[in-house]
This record gives sequence, C-alpha cells and structure tokens, in this order.
Amino acid sequence: MDENTSDLVKKGTQFSTEGDFENALSCFEQAIILEPNNPDLLNKKGVALRGLGRYDEAIECFNKSLQLDPRDLDAS
Repeated sequence: MDENTSDLVKKGTQFSTEGDFENALSCFEQAIILEPNNPDLLNKKGVALRGLGRYDEAIECFNKSLQLDPRDLDAS
C-alpha cells in the first residue's frame, strides 16, 4: 500500500491523540522519509518522542524544525 505524506500525518495524528506514541512516531518517521525538510513533520515527530519520554531526541527534532524554519511557531 503506497501512502502519501498526508495519509501518514493523519494516521500519526490519530495515534498521537489516542496516546499511541509508538505508532504515531512510526507514521511521522515514514512521512519524513518522503519529505525530509518539512519542519512540521519534524515537530510532530518531536511531540511523539516527547510522549514516549525520549526528551533528548525530541529536543533534537524541535531544533531541526527551527533550523529549517526559524519562524516555526508550532515548534514545541
């Protein structure tokens, strides 16, 4: 099944809402493969990592997101 970024983000967001951060992280990582320079995807990955208690990795994602778009107001 060939999924696009939008589908992966929708699924990842739903998993995140349900507290299933492992599956959310998987979806966001797959989306990042398709769009590696998308700061919003890096931010979503960071949120999932934060939900898993993987704070150092989350901070790395948030910092990368801000490097790509310093005006990214959604970066947590």
